Amino acid sequence: MKPTGKDVAPQDRAFGQRVQKYRKERGRTQAELAAALGKTSSWLSQVERGVQPVQRMDLLQQIADELGVSVQHLRPSTLADGPSEAPPAQSLANDLDETRRLLSGHPALRPLLAGPAGSPPPRALRTLQNDVDDLWDLTHAGQLAQVSTLAVQLLPELERTVRTDTDEHQPELYLLLSRAYQALSAAFVRQDEADAAWVASDRAVFTAERSGDPLHVCASVFRMVQAFVRLRSLGQAEHAAQTAISALREQGDQSPESLSVLGSLHLALALVRARSSARAEAKEEIAKARAIAAQLGENRNDFNLEFGPVNVEIQAVSTAVELGDAGEALDIGLAIDAAALSPERQGRLLMDLGRAHAQRRHGGEALDCLLRAEAIAPEIIQTHQAARAAIRELVLVAGPNASRELLELAERADALD
Repeated sequence: MKPTGKDVAPQDRAFGQRVQKYRKERGRTQAELAAALGKTSSWLSQVERGVQPVQRMDLLQQIADELGVSVQHLRPSTLADGPSEAPPAQSLANDLDETRRLLSGHPALRPLLAGPAGSPPPRALRTLQNDVDDLWDLTHAGQLAQVSTLAVQLLPELERTVRTDTDEHQPELYLLLSRAYQALSAAFVRQDEADAAWVASDRAVFTAERSGDPLHVCASVFRMVQAFVRLRSLGQAEHAAQTAISALREQGDQSPESLSVLGSLHLALALVRARSSARAEAKEEIAKARAIAAQLGENRNDFNLEFGPVNVEIQAVSTAVELGDAGEALDIGLAIDAAALSPERQGRLLMDLGRAHAQRRHGGEALDCLLRAEAIAPEIIQTHQAARAAIRELVLVAGPNASRELLELAERADALD
């Protein structure tokens, strides 16, 4: 339930007053601003009164952009609030905001201008490797606030070190920098910040090439494809995936690492096909990925792609749901044991099973899957448009009989507007 005037949180009331102030200063009516945001005037009125909290970072950024101000002007506490000081959904929405700002500039301008003499001594290569490994572990675990904290410290240091270290470690440093950008791209995709994901993946491609590791270039292209899909740039996603797939197949490397990248790219292309409603082509890409996974014979995590037989079936579930084949999705998904995979993969499977149940009008089963997904990987429910659409559909179907659990989930996911 939305708060009444008596129990509106002070920070929500202050936020609403700032939105109203900037809106009026720019001579815009509630109806005009609401229409630009794709919302109703009633919704905006509730925001300005503090009754409707704005928890999603993408929506907060959209409001700021429409008003011509920074997010920090609208919510000055964005950087100061830690996970222990804010409601879970709000802290999640702000997790990567500081890292997004870091990517908006160039993390290495100071060392570029000052030169090697103006830079502090670099840390040991092994220490930097451990930090990048930690960055990936945090990304897989969905601990995005910690991802941002570590990235804001680590990225400028890596950018500085790779430019000031002239010895034989430079290729390894470029590879570490690429891996760091790949992790950030994956994190931004999870939080539905596709433009930032694209910037990070583009930098990952460039630095991987400088490292001399072509497989890391292809792994970075995989991250770029995911960003393009979130940007709804399906033509670019298809071209990027096809280019990398063709290059890998021509090269003919049958190592497990190469097969992992190739199979992951086929899975990414399957999603692109499904989003384009190309049913036969999507299933063909899944079949190709299955064949590669069978050739591998095990679940691996080369380049943090988590490719293997289980991950192929998880993607097969997602593809079936995208195509509206709910029965097929449930048949495949209910037979999967994903316990050994990361929280992100487990949460994604549960979300897609929830979507499949929703398509079949299995309200109770759908809600159970979505709640379990939220418990494992809350950002999937709070930032994934498909999850919010499924929740909204469940509420509409249930009507006045919607359970308290469902309505509370819809509130947390901001799925009611």
